[in-house]
Amino acid sequence: MLVNDPEAAHWPVDPSRLDLVEEFRRKPRGPHSDALQKLLHRMRWSGLGRRHVLIVLEPNRRWMLGRLPGRRGAPVETFPNRIFTDLAAAEWAVFVLRWEALTGQKLEDGSSAA
Repeated sequence: MLVNDPEAAHWPVDPSRLDLVEEFRRKPRGPHSDALQKLLHRMRWSGLGRRHVLIVLEPNRRWMLGRLPGRRGAPVETFPNRIFTDLAAAEWAVFVLRWEALTGQKLEDGSSAA
């Protein structure tokens, strides 16, 4: 269940909360704790534009990493060298990028890009 808390978009991210990183790595599809739901909400909505996303190439089979443009109507930046055949690995790769953008700290990617 997603948090619909309007304050979650401003929830302070604590880079030392590696327990939340591990929780997401173990269960990317949930269910998630309240703290992880707030973190994911913050990751999804902070940094207007330039957010990393997944682009569906083949439903339930292949995804490509993309980045939203900084302005509406501009093309989405795509990364053809970052194609995934495992949704969990794709979501982990996006989580890693969003974590670094919010905290300035790198995480081990460990993704299985094709």
